[in-house]
Amino acid sequence: MDEKLWAEIDEKEPIPEHIRERMEQLRARRRTVPEDRLIKRPTMIEGIRKAGIVNTGVLDEVAKHIKAGMTTQQIDDIVVEYTHAHGGICAPYGFEGYPKSVCTSINEEVCHGIPSKLRKIHDGDIINVDATTIVDGYYADASRMFMIGNVSEQRRKLVEDTKKCLELGIAAAQPWAHIGDIGYAIAKFAHKQGYSVVRELGGHGVGCDFHEDPFVAHVGTKGKGMVLVPGMVITIEPMINLGKAGVVIDPYNDWTIYTADRRDSAQWEHTILITETGNEILTY
Repeated sequence: MDEKLWAEIDEKEPIPEHIRERMEQLRARRRTVPEDRLIKRPTMIEGIRKAGIVNTGVLDEVAKHIKAGMTTQQIDDIVVEYTHAHGGICAPYGFEGYPKSVCTSINEEVCHGIPSKLRKIHDGDIINVDATTIVDGYYADASRMFMIGNVSEQRRKLVEDTKKCLELGIAAAQPWAHIGDIGYAIAKFAHKQGYSVVRELGGHGVGCDFHEDPFVAHVGTKGKGMVLVPGMVITIEPMINLGKAGVVIDPYNDWTIYTADRRDSAQWEHTILITETGNEILTY
């Protein structure tokens, strides 16, 4: 977001005094408290909410059409057409050189799979489609898993358990709780099911930019990490591996992340707003 615009909103819509007082109390107790600019104001929240509506619509549109035999480029085409038709911009396109408008990660691809006319989706695949949409300068980010045709029981369970990890992470993301509470809830469940959790990648702040502080790890310790203050907007996006947690990057495209042991991985992502009474899902 433009610095001048941010300053104007900050002046008109300052952080509520009771929230600022509590932040100062926590800071005095040496707790990690977010910078003021990470606390979204009502105008910003409304903008992110609008972006979230379009972003959710993007993934709904993909859900209507995704099937065995189509290429991942066709998914990219659906995302571009829907986003532009609804007044949005595909945030991934051109971001740090990324060549497409969405990420499509299949089976052992953890994230950042690049759509291609040569890559087809096959019966039995699991695929993550990760979309980020800009509307009027505000960002919303979410991803979903899709199970294509006759998926094995092992893959089905991985996808469903990863969604449960996301749900547990969101449940833990309460006002005045900590980032570590989110990772603790996710990892506790994932490890109990026999999975591993990717550590190198995680969720993040979002809304006025594509990636903002804080980093939201999906492995954590209760009561540790940044305090979740009402007004913060973050993504929670656990990447859960069937095998070991290690990952590697594709040496040819420098984007796609694979599991090091080439076993399957799954991911779900929502953008959420921390409120004074809990949280609100802004896109899913």
